[in-house]
Amino acid sequence: MPGENLSRDEAHERAELLSVDGYEVVLDLRSATDEAEPAEGPRTFRSVTTIRFRAAAPGTATFADLIAPSVNTVTLNGRELDPAVVFDGARIALDGLETENVLVVDANCAYSRTGEGMHRFVDPEDGEVYLYTQYEPADARRVYANFEQPDLKAPYRFEVSAPEGWQVWSNGAEESREGGVWRFARTEPISTYITCVVAGPYHYVTDTYTRGDLTIPLGAMCRKGLAKHFDADDVFLVTKQGFDFFHEHFDYPYPFGKYDQAFVPEYNLGAMENPGMVTFREEYIFRGKVTQASYERRANVILHEMAHMWFGDLVTMKWWDDLWLKESFADFMGSFSLVEATRFDQAWVTFANNRKAWAYRADQLPSTHPITADIRDLEDAKLNFDGITYAKGAAVLKQLVAYVGREAFLEGARRYFKANAYGNTTLDDLLSVLAEVSGRDMAEWSRSWLQTAGVNALTPVVTYDAGGRITELAVVQEGEELRPHRVAVGLYRLSPDGSLDRYARAEADVAGPWTVIAELAGRERPDLVLVNDDDLTYCKIRFDESSLATLRAHLGDVSDPLARALCWSALWNLTRDAMMPARDFVSLVLAHAGRETDVGVLQMLHAQALSAVTHYAAPEWREEGGRELAAGALHELRLAEPGSEHQLTWARFFAAGAVTEGDFQLLLGLLEGSARIDGLEVDQELRWDFLLPLAAHGAVDESVLRAELGRDDTASGKRHQVRCLAARPSAAVKDQAWAAVVESDALSNALVEATIAGMQQPSQRALLAGYTERYFAVIERVWAERSIQIGIDVVKGLYPALQDDAATLAATDAWLAGHPDAAPALRRLVLESRDDLARALRGQARDAAAA
Repeated sequence: MPGENLSRDEAHERAELLSVDGYEVVLDLRSATDEAEPAEGPRTFRSVTTIRFRAAAPGTATFADLIAPSVNTVTLNGRELDPAVVFDGARIALDGLETENVLVVDANCAYSRTGEGMHRFVDPEDGEVYLYTQYEPADARRVYANFEQPDLKAPYRFEVSAPEGWQVWSNGAEESREGGVWRFARTEPISTYITCVVAGPYHYVTDTYTRGDLTIPLGAMCRKGLAKHFDADDVFLVTKQGFDFFHEHFDYPYPFGKYDQAFVPEYNLGAMENPGMVTFREEYIFRGKVTQASYERRANVILHEMAHMWFGDLVTMKWWDDLWLKESFADFMGSFSLVEATRFDQAWVTFANNRKAWAYRADQLPSTHPITADIRDLEDAKLNFDGITYAKGAAVLKQLVAYVGREAFLEGARRYFKANAYGNTTLDDLLSVLAEVSGRDMAEWSRSWLQTAGVNALTPVVTYDAGGRITELAVVQEGEELRPHRVAVGLYRLSPDGSLDRYARAEADVAGPWTVIAELAGRERPDLVLVNDDDLTYCKIRFDESSLATLRAHLGDVSDPLARALCWSALWNLTRDAMMPARDFVSLVLAHAGRETDVGVLQMLHAQALSAVTHYAAPEWREEGGRELAAGALHELRLAEPGSEHQLTWARFFAAGAVTEGDFQLLLGLLEGSARIDGLEVDQELRWDFLLPLAAHGAVDESVLRAELGRDDTASGKRHQVRCLAARPSAAVKDQAWAAVVESDALSNALVEATIAGMQQPSQRALLAGYTERYFAVIERVWAERSIQIGIDVVKGLYPALQDDAATLAATDAWLAGHPDAAPALRRLVLESRDDLARALRGQARDAAAA
């Protein structure tokens, strides 16, 4: 039998054979608090699963999925099967099926430290133990035996035995608790990957949502150590606003009873849409001062997961090929509902500048794929939770709304839910209902946008008459696949007060290589032509020379926040495409970012400017560019309004880019209280932000970091300390970090991530040079031996991107050529890292040419 992977063909064959009537899952989690570790092997819990299912062809064979250290008994229709014979560590072979079947599996399953399956976390602050499950795409089999594929939906009943003093939650409402045993109501039919159990001494807050006759009990929880920081009222506010929005527009009542939201430790994702029991990373509970961009990001995730209750949970894709049917819609709906139902009415600015940057990068990698992807197996599925499936898909849906009309789109969604409730669908199911309500040819639209890969570039070409009026404005489309775009073209000019304002706009369908925008003929000469104004389509924006010159001088004067964000995004794409020198982008940030009013855009500009210096600047200018950024950041920090979120943002940017002895002395003074910037409160989170660059440059030692952990002896403090320790500029430190991540599996997923982040410091290129050969020697072994999540973290995080030269590119090519049979998912990760490096080298060459 194959190992832990599952192919699409196997899943299809099993779905043709089986239908599942229900699961009864009994978990005994009392071992979670045992003080003694097992003498050998992992810490385990007992899992007893009863599956009732039917077979279309009696007498045939199939398999159930289970990943567990041991199986005690397997019983099929009263017949005892020998676990040593039928269980291979990942699958249970089942033969002699009857029309109606009952399978009972009694197993010992392992607690996880990687965020996959039943994750166990011990809080260093108080010693309390917390559990939660995370399954997508296929880790429910680490907790109970099942048929692990999305199209074998079934109702579930969970029963959980827990230690004294704990609380337990699952998808269904609590029915009873007695003697430490918790029983939960039977769920509606759902897929394995969205079942969930959360257990432990969590801090729990309740509320209620009502709308007419509908009442939804609400809950929100976090670790006890975070309770003092937990702003549950704001979480509930956004939750209620979301329910109002989705009920108004979907015309289908929330179908899963209660709605709990758990903020859990060491979470690999942003969140997970388990119906009735949504899980989030606990970093969305803010321990210190954050900007409104952080609150907006959290609200977006809350609404994204809520949209999944309909797109993904109520109606689920048949296989991971159509992952976009839930993720693209949830990503789009997150921003759509934010703008229309909450205080975050500028969320489309964030979407244009932040989410789409993720999409543009993913869509230019060698692994790019259509939105409807070809997912051969579970390893493919794990890697396709990417910028195309989420952000590009959402951008394409935003264009679809402009194409078919808002009401037609929403009516299509309503019909889709009602026609397919509790079922599974494919692309054709959605397209047919959208064609029905819109009268549009969705097949052609789908072929262009969902079934092809790549991003187009749109460039304006303008001619003028002798009097300076436009004679023709055309949009040139470039790309391997030319697509139909619904595009707005905006004309902007400088006003007497110095602002750069739009004075004309035209919408048009752009198709083919050359499209004339006739409506703009005769208009006065603009200072700026902005293609894709209002961000209706998914494309890279280019500028004519006159517009680019205007932006160099007046980007900060663009009055509309969305238009300004689009310009910044376009300039960053020019930099990544080696069409603009990195030093020019840095100059633009230094000249204009201080006037950026949207703090989320400002944070993105800071990250991009640091990336420009680290990856795209010519090596000989890199040091000078870093000094210019740090000096500019300090200048803006001192100018920022005291106590403002912009001041906080500039403070973090200054710390991230600090390079001179004066920079480090100021950071130390701010930490010690001997230096002060009016209005800047250096809280615990900001202290760690300051300590990281100090550690990386050798300005503080281990004793300082140990003392800091003493003031912040929490789970968050431990992660920060581990990152800072790994950042120190010492060969011995780097060897210790490498060994902890590569040669040992003792670290949890969160500490693996922190160690890798600390180890890879841009200022330590020479110190890290020796790890290139070691990296290529171990990655195949790491991929084979570790969980897929840890494998991804190691392969991506330790790739020698900072050894940005032709030799590293050649070493990568040699590994790829020498390992043609390596796991496809592993090869994909290496190919993507290679592409990022090759792009950086092209950028460096462009920047050097501008010197």
